[in-house]
Amino acid sequence: MNARTRTLLTSVAGASLLTLGGLAWLARDLLATASTDGSNPSLLDLLEEVRQAPSTTSRPQVSPKPPTPLNWTSPLASAAAKPVCPRVDAALRERLSQESRALANQIRRIPTDPSNYGDRYRRDVFGNRVDPTPRVIVLHETVYGLDSAINTFITPHANDDDQVSYHTLIGQQGQIVQVVDPVKRAFGAGNSAFNGLWVVTNPKVGGSINNFALHLSLETPIDGENQAEGHSGYTRAQYDATALVLADWMRRFQIPASNITTHRHVDLGGERSDPRSFNWNELEQRLVALGVSC
Repeated sequence: MNARTRTLLTSVAGASLLTLGGLAWLARDLLATASTDGSNPSLLDLLEEVRQAPSTTSRPQVSPKPPTPLNWTSPLASAAAKPVCPRVDAALRERLSQESRALANQIRRIPTDPSNYGDRYRRDVFGNRVDPTPRVIVLHETVYGLDSAINTFITPHANDDDQVSYHTLIGQQGQIVQVVDPVKRAFGAGNSAFNGLWVVTNPKVGGSINNFALHLSLETPIDGENQAEGHSGYTRAQYDATALVLADWMRRFQIPASNITTHRHVDLGGERSDPRSFNWNELEQRLVALGVSC
């Protein structure tokens, strides 16, 4: 092998090493570029983007804004704004603390049909990134009995208009029924918005809060199985169980008390009025006793 050949081989080998080094640096950079503000996607984010990228357009479209709603003035916000928290009955605090420790064993899970819930989306129908983290809690009522509601959720529904669910049901005796795991998307509100926020995931429905909402529904008393403006209200056991579930969600997802709202408020069609006869004072006392409000 002459000197010229040796020189040429040495140059090629050097270039190859530089190329391999550059690829290694690039791979390291991709793995290390994740940031808390999402400005630099990680390698997993890039792979997810490729998997979910819309095939019909190369650039995300501008998603429509929801109609201008009234901002939610939470009945619970006043407690959080007070310099001194309301006094809590010691017996109430102790009772709820004991029930809170036993919460996991009190939850009944039902086999909800997959047609009645889904995954939370990371992109809307226009290809825009959306945050699926739950950040608002919506209160509902069943209008009919607990068993009737459960039967609806375990029944398959091929028609979109019939698909419905909440994350949790609260029976009149304080029964806690998990309908949909909180990490999943329940179909608790159709065309809806909260403080000017919604996500369009189904163009047939329009925008909805379901992608970032948690839904809890209380069993309606017998005298409320109608369309009247009110009824006899909910039981002490229901307020206890509701507060326990909400406190768990608030801690788990860092949701403030001011983001607990009602189906009546978020519904854009003006057709919903639930939960009727709800006593915010009863809920506030319990959330303060559990240490998640005020």
